[in-house]
Amino acid sequence: MATAAAPNAPTAALAAPVKTSYWSLSRAPRYSLTFALPLLLLYELAAWLVSGPTGVRNGAEVMLKQGAQSLLGSRGPLVMLGVIVAIIVWAIARDARKNGAPRLPVFFGMAIESALLAAIFGLVVGLATARLITALHLSVPALDQLGLPTALMVSLGAGFYEELLFRVLLVSALLMVARRLLGWGPVAAGIFATLLGAAAFSAVHYVGPLGDQVTRQSFVFRTIAGLAFSGLYVTRGFGITAWAHALYDVFLIIARGTN
Repeated sequence: MATAAAPNAPTAALAAPVKTSYWSLSRAPRYSLTFALPLLLLYELAAWLVSGPTGVRNGAEVMLKQGAQSLLGSRGPLVMLGVIVAIIVWAIARDARKNGAPRLPVFFGMAIESALLAAIFGLVVGLATARLITALHLSVPALDQLGLPTALMVSLGAGFYEELLFRVLLVSALLMVARRLLGWGPVAAGIFATLLGAAAFSAVHYVGPLGDQVTRQSFVFRTIAGLAFSGLYVTRGFGITAWAHALYDVFLIIARGTN
């Protein structure tokens, strides 16, 4: 019996559950996407209540929904929203079936981490922004012109849709182009995708009637912000980056409102 049990010992050892750290779990789809989904739903609800179906929206969302409308007609934006939610739910379910149901304490840690990151961004980047605007006489960002409820609503959309468009979709597409078409290595492809994605992130803030005034200084500054969010996305995943971005914008708006 001892000799029969011996071959099974390595198998049993391999089958033993592997402990995974919070830093790895929080990036897994069943945690990251579950954490991001309420942000999308909260933004869509706030947008409907504050602006109605044809009011002010986040610029990244408008770009995505206009693309869907050009392809699918008037129902395109609704179809796009349904597809986004369906993909998120599918990815969460697939990961949960493979690795087990998510645990609530991890979400508490993700919420605390997102708030702390937003506060750090607010203190460091916000102070630099204020000094840059004062020193270079730049225009005040357009969110200040929208009124507090609309500005807060747009900030929630920035967290989800800007991270979806500029990090998940654009940076991933640029990586694919650099690796498969240009034949670059992972480091060169990563630098290329991150820099170009950050430049696009900066440029979109000047689009439309509510866009900022175009200046070289503010473009460079927003590009640096794009690099920071890209780094956060690569290291901490979509869910935490989306919430940190949204809360960062919210904190800045509240701080400006109290000054």
